[in-house]
Amino acid sequence: MTKVNILSLGCAKNLIDSEIMLGCLQQAGMQIVEDAAESDVLIINTCSFIDIAKQESVQALQDAVDERGRKKRKIIAAGCLSQRYREELPSLMPGVDAFIGIDQVSKIVPIFEGLLAKNPERNYVTARPVYIPDYSTPRYRLTPAHTAYVKIAEGCNHPCSFCAIPGIRGRHRSRPQESIVKEVRQLVADGVKEINLISQDTTYYGMDLWEGERARPRSGVDSSKGVSLATLLRELNNIEGCFWIRLLYTHPAHWSDELIQTIAECEKVVKYVDIPLQHIANNMLDRMQRETDGAYIRDLLARMRKGIPGLAIRSTFIVGFPGETQDDFDELLQFIKDQHFERAGVFNYSREEGTKAYRYEEQIHHMRRKSREQKANHLLQELARKTSAALVGKQMTVLVDSVGTARSPWDAPEVDGTVIVDESIPVGSFVDVTVKDFFGYDLIAEEDLVK
Repeated sequence: MTKVNILSLGCAKNLIDSEIMLGCLQQAGMQIVEDAAESDVLIINTCSFIDIAKQESVQALQDAVDERGRKKRKIIAAGCLSQRYREELPSLMPGVDAFIGIDQVSKIVPIFEGLLAKNPERNYVTARPVYIPDYSTPRYRLTPAHTAYVKIAEGCNHPCSFCAIPGIRGRHRSRPQESIVKEVRQLVADGVKEINLISQDTTYYGMDLWEGERARPRSGVDSSKGVSLATLLRELNNIEGCFWIRLLYTHPAHWSDELIQTIAECEKVVKYVDIPLQHIANNMLDRMQRETDGAYIRDLLARMRKGIPGLAIRSTFIVGFPGETQDDFDELLQFIKDQHFERAGVFNYSREEGTKAYRYEEQIHHMRRKSREQKANHLLQELARKTSAALVGKQMTVLVDSVGTARSPWDAPEVDGTVIVDESIPVGSFVDVTVKDFFGYDLIAEEDLVK
């Protein structure tokens, strides 16, 4: 039996692609192994969102080629790096046996079998991806048994000047709502306690399906036009069972009052929103082509907090973008301080070829970018301590991820903090706790014994 191992790099969206490839291979009779040294075929699902991700992907491929040894295991480069550099990569990496992109995720079996041919094809990557998973698509889940990611759409229509994703993943394409509901219902039946909804832009979900409609920023969208994120959340909330629904990767341009009301009213939707804002200064938002301005963002955040009691907002920001003045940066710091985001991250601008910002003048020196990143992160650390300190003495329900470690509704997998709990509490269970102390981003809690 052929043994397969996969190394999945990058985001949760990439992880789902890895799960689909493994699911297809397992269905075809292949054996999935955890140790790459035991494998006959190694798949490296790459990322190329920013420069550091590209470096990690290239290094992983080079290491795999160098370490393949006498066994001569086959190596497949999959994912965003292969998609983005589909013309250049095969000649730059002759030791890699095959290159596949987004459209080949569910077609891995015939490609896999083709590796055994006398003169196998090496480059399978298509120019413009159109693939999107369905309920019937096989998956071999790589997450813990109690949590899962569900991709509700693929691709992106936004013109952000710093981002290469639309050129890699293609245009936005939503899954049918019925397909998503079926998948979540099955996951819950299998014991999953947390459903994390993801796509490049979850708030754009369904808009591409509206006949004769072209969604525009701040259009006041609502479900009367067809399926939307709000209608999807309500359908998922109606599924029987005790589980969380978490919303990731939203874009500020497509939020509506209906969506705010939906999150507030759906008890299974955790009061946590991931909304990357990137900046607040109008100068930067214009140059980033973010389709929103500072006044709109401030108003939206106020409406979200007013409409969703107990909401935690996670955001991410880019510093050192071309043309960012000291005033722009100071405005961003003040905005972060005023908003006191419950969860936040800062990224040093990465100059990506093929993006509009790559050609911008006024590129900022890397040392100044790094300095601004450090200063912003210092502020975020101060705010995180205040957020944690304010939770001491509060009661909350947490989901136990591993022995002695849980997450609160405010903490998404892999990216946020944890809650330290008693090691006797079963993994995969919900438990009510009281926060007793904190250490940095993490909370220390005790189980509430009186119900």
